[in-house]
Amino acid sequence: MIAADAWQPADGLTLEPNAMRAAKEQNKCLALTAGPGAGKTEMLAQRADFLLRTGPCRYPKRILAISFKVDASKNLKERVQRRCGSDLASRLDSYTFHAFAKQIIDRFRPILTGSDSLDIGYTIGDTKIIRKQIRFRDLVPLAIQILQKSTMARNAVCQTYSDVFLDEFQDCTDQQYELIKLAFQGTKIRLTAVGDTKQRIMDWAGALEGIFETFVEDFTAEPLNMYRNFRSKPRLLRMQNEIIRVLDPASVMPNEQLIGEEGEIFNLHFADSRKEAEDLADLICVWVRTELIPLSEIAIIVSKLPAQYAEHLMVSLEARGIPFRNEQQMQDITTEPAAQLAVDYLSCLYGKREPEAWVRMMNQLIPFADDDKQAEIQQDLERLIVQQRENAAIAHHHEPFSGWWAMAQAF
Repeated sequence: MIAADAWQPADGLTLEPNAMRAAKEQNKCLALTAGPGAGKTEMLAQRADFLLRTGPCRYPKRILAISFKVDASKNLKERVQRRCGSDLASRLDSYTFHAFAKQIIDRFRPILTGSDSLDIGYTIGDTKIIRKQIRFRDLVPLAIQILQKSTMARNAVCQTYSDVFLDEFQDCTDQQYELIKLAFQGTKIRLTAVGDTKQRIMDWAGALEGIFETFVEDFTAEPLNMYRNFRSKPRLLRMQNEIIRVLDPASVMPNEQLIGEEGEIFNLHFADSRKEAEDLADLICVWVRTELIPLSEIAIIVSKLPAQYAEHLMVSLEARGIPFRNEQQMQDITTEPAAQLAVDYLSCLYGKREPEAWVRMMNQLIPFADDDKQAEIQQDLERLIVQQRENAAIAHHHEPFSGWWAMAQAF
């Protein structure tokens, strides 16, 4: 155990001012927003190191970290192990929302009654079987039901943890947030919510609008921003630092942390959009022909409506034989429910284990009807997918992914 004032970030890393404040906070809940590459997960790992080493999280208390994806949950656990060692890291529980919900169900299963009762050794599958099996999408609602019914269960969860980390919090759905509130609102537990409000990927799944503002109000949390981008070169970081100086002077990075001459910034002026397009296309042509920069590493960002604002540039690129694509069109397509359905279907057809894709697909395809009708439709779909997976596996030995279009049409 060391004094809080003596603590320094593990592995000699340097944290920007707001990240350091967040890592060392001992009283308040925090709502920390940051862009891609700002080191959000690293900050959580450093905060875990601080809490475990300096005493705010005293044995036998633990830290609960909740992420949205299995790989993110595993990544955070591994980072904490590297920062503070296996002994201290063993007091961090890193789960996905569904895994955390399952922990509650397994621990307090007898609280569930009626049609929601579960036997020991229940399973998770594609259909609900009374007492024997639940569906993946039932996990969070059943955990909510347990906490609503039992003060004892809620108190037991709260007594386990001193701190809760919520990673990628911008993607939190209404049910998931309800679970968090039921478990921890009104307690002395410190919650640290981290995310990027500009990078919500779960809108289709019910991610809450304005979730950070709601969290700040519900948990009296202090809002903080992290600005530094660890993926940028020093020259770009210095430019970003000057913007931060205007927006949030207290968060400016010291100059000694931004040393280096890597990266280039050009501020170019053109008479009109046609001249701009010609010069940029020539510049890209030089980069590609001289193999200075591969095409896959070149991005052109416009403020809005790329089909209109970059029209001259796309014509100029095409005239020079330089391939390109409008990513905005791709992003617009992927937000369509039909496109999501197609992607989920192909994931179930060719993937090894895709439970989330399967749940989304079933939610879209099974109509609102009585249990018998829903079960009949689900069985029909399952038989189709199983047969198609067998056909795909056979075809894969001869020509990988052949016949996918015919199977998609049958689907």
